[in-house]
Amino acid sequence: MDYLYLIIGFVILLSSGDLLVKGGVALSSHFKISTLVVGVTVISFGTSAPELFVSLGAALSGSPDIAIGNVVGSNVSNIALVLGFTAILLPLPVKSNSLKFDWPVMMGASLLFFAFAQNNLIETWEGIAFLILLVAFMVFTIMKSRGNKDEEFKKPKQSIFMALVLIVLASIGLYFGADLLVGAAKNIARGYGVSERVIGLTLVAFGTSVPELATSAVAALKKEMDISVGNIIGSNIFNILGVLGVTSVVKNIFVSDAVLNFDLIWMLAISFLLFLLVLPLKRAKLHRWKGFVLILVYTTYVFFVFAQ
Repeated sequence: MDYLYLIIGFVILLSSGDLLVKGGVALSSHFKISTLVVGVTVISFGTSAPELFVSLGAALSGSPDIAIGNVVGSNVSNIALVLGFTAILLPLPVKSNSLKFDWPVMMGASLLFFAFAQNNLIETWEGIAFLILLVAFMVFTIMKSRGNKDEEFKKPKQSIFMALVLIVLASIGLYFGADLLVGAAKNIARGYGVSERVIGLTLVAFGTSVPELATSAVAALKKEMDISVGNIIGSNIFNILGVLGVTSVVKNIFVSDAVLNFDLIWMLAISFLLFLLVLPLKRAKLHRWKGFVLILVYTTYVFFVFAQ
């Protein structure tokens, strides 16, 4: 039954995240909020909502390894698995802005995460610092990318009432979906004698990365490159600053030595590997062979996680 609960939890989480985005976009259209602001806030939050609710639920239920493992594993999956698989389907051009601004922010957030974790605890004040940095990143992104002030707003499909209903239903779904998933993951870990850290880094992290994987794969097959390396980097930034920020403000998160000395090192190394793979900057591109390299790295990472 635990596997059934796990699948149901994933389905509820993913569909609820989609509902949250639809409701948020419809509501913003009614109030004529720029699509740029919506993209940086509502959609970023919506796509990272599964990670947020899973980590928050895990921390509150006394499973810090799942809370931390979900974020670290999701970031590793986004780069090595999602970008790797997508690049194999269709080589990905990389916008210079993603490397000149977004990638340094992601690396900076990752290094700050590593620094904060040195005492084996992400504390409330550190979570507040993450959230302040997230707000600053969003504001700077909006100001830097501000486009046409005479933007035309499409008439939303949903009324204000229906948009609010979607947001409320999505929030409820995210809560119960996360609760089901975390509970099932803990039981599966106990059943196989596997640590919650391993389950969080692999099974749970893969599940919460499914939206990025599905969206990127479909976009590649349709040769629509709107889903770019920059979007994945943005998701990783939100996972650290937003998901860890909110979770650690609500409850301090214990960071085990295994996470500190192994998992975070891998996350940093894979993040840096991405930069090396897209060089030179003027012709930055993730070719198919680079996609295979990323998949090989991800497979190696998962092997060592289970081998420990």
